Amino acid sequence: MKTVASVMADLNEKGTEKTRKTYVRHGLPADRVLGVLVADLKVVAKPLKGEQALACELYKTGIVEAMYLAGMVANGAKMSGELLQSWAEEAHGLPLIAEFPVPWVTVENPEARALAVKWMSEKKPASSGWCAYSGLLATQPDAKLDLAEIEALLNRVPAEINAAPNRVRANMNSFVISTGAYVTPLLKQAKAVARKLGTVAVDVGDTDCKISVALAAIEKIEKAGKQGVKKKTIRC
Repeated sequence: MKTVASVMADLNEKGTEKTRKTYVRHGLPADRVLGVLVADLKVVAKPLKGEQALACELYKTGIVEAMYLAGMVANGAKMSGELLQSWAEEAHGLPLIAEFPVPWVTVENPEARALAVKWMSEKKPASSGWCAYSGLLATQPDAKLDLAEIEALLNRVPAEINAAPNRVRANMNSFVISTGAYVTPLLKQAKAVARKLGTVAVDVGDTDCKISVALAAIEKIEKAGKQGVKKKTIRC
């Protein structure tokens, strides 16, 4: 049976300096990354799926790849709201964690909507909040969504985005795109907000990453005939 020590040994073995430098360029702290590719993390995660206790211990290490692996292994439906809150807070300043594994497990949880809304108004978990709600839009049938709440959140974006922290701006922009992409009754409203936003300024550091122009992204999805097509999961 795998232990935290044995898993961390595996991760250290798979890390490379080249990948570590790539992670640092993407805004991750140099002293918290090992340089393990996500493809390699998937291999490590496969035999560990569902080992909740191990996932929690891996997350507590504070090492980015171990935290990412924890999100791959954990079943979000079995996590408490308090645990999800702590995961979101501990992911602050780590975009690879705040915007991926934390939303993955949150969307699987019965408290997902309430947590996402709460986090959007908090400093540390804000990115996870916008990403988690976007995940709900992508996976939940429109009939199960609170359309009035989503429209209110849409209207918050142009009012608040300029004063928001760097990565939160990117996630708010993505929320608008997700609304237009997945929520058919609010397509018109999402496009109207997207027009107001135009190009959102986000510092992507020394990388080739680009921030999508919301209106163009929504219209591209429409033209492809994929508007309103839901996903089974936001895990990748």
